[in-house]
Amino acid sequence: MASSGTAYLLLDVAGTPCALPHAAVAEVLPLPDLHAPPAAGGWLSGFLNLGGAPVPVIDLASLLGIRADPSPAGLYAHLVLVRGEAVAYCVDRVADLIIVPDPAIRPAGEEGTLNGCVVAELVRDERLVHVLAPARLLSAQERARVAALARVAAERLAALPDLA
Repeated sequence: MASSGTAYLLLDVAGTPCALPHAAVAEVLPLPDLHAPPAAGGWLSGFLNLGGAPVPVIDLASLLGIRADPSPAGLYAHLVLVRGEAVAYCVDRVADLIIVPDPAIRPAGEEGTLNGCVVAELVRDERLVHVLAPARLLSAQERARVAALARVAAERLAALPDLA
């Protein structure tokens, strides 16, 4: 009898192996040119124009404190759009989609959980991979500020003439 497992998207976040539950991922895109208004900065890289709607793009390494300053995206950078959220996370690379057997998934300890967003660890090839909970990546205050900036970006876009 085959053991059950859970699907995860493996990510490279500034050299740190991380994973997101596949069920939480809506889409993975190669990194396009982003609109970076003056209000963007820190871990907010800018906005992706997705079907005429500005989607905030967050540098995941900077947000998690793994990398102090946002760095220019590399050749293999990807955007991960989270299901049910109007946000995309920029990662250095989406490495793979894997099924992890249940015995190889263990809850994360209290220490080293990156502000509570690491909810489990995957045991892979004698190393641990941090499983991130998308709902815990941004605080309520951060979500409100990012949403406000997205509204401003949408208003600016709407003020431009439609050339279609």
